[in-house]
Amino acid sequence: MSHLSASADLPSSPVGSPDQTGCDGCDPSRRTVLRGAAAIGVVGAAAAGLAACSSGSSGSTASGPVTLGATSAVPVGSGTLYRSQKIVVTQPTAGVFKAFSAVCTHQGCIVDGVSKGVIQCPCHGSQFNITTGAVVTGPATTPLPAKTVTVADGKLTVS
Repeated sequence: MSHLSASADLPSSPVGSPDQTGCDGCDPSRRTVLRGAAAIGVVGAAAAGLAACSSGSSGSTASGPVTLGATSAVPVGSGTLYRSQKIVVTQPTAGVFKAFSAVCTHQGCIVDGVSKGVIQCPCHGSQFNITTGAVVTGPATTPLPAKTVTVADGKLTVS
């Protein structure tokens, strides 16, 4: 009758177990794959959350001179939103044009236009003066950043 004894050259754990190291060509364990997928999901969700609303940031707006269109597109006593350029142009009185960043200073939403003499943000109800960009109604506490607007040959250019 022979007795079996542990030998130093036998593995201490069963072949294919998760704690076996130095295994070339072994597939990653299910646990490793799930941990990696969870990490990617958390990073992706965080990035999406940051992109949705940046707190207090004026956001990025068009840089350099941008020709927006005809002056006739901006009504007197109101304004026009140029969404893709993130610019709102107002005409408080005939022939006087003002331009502002269309990114709300409260949480970075794009304003949705001009109504009843104020620039309106749809996210939380902030309103801004069409002449100065100053806050008329919060929760925003900072005015919309002003842009330089010029008129040449009936066209608006903002920088």
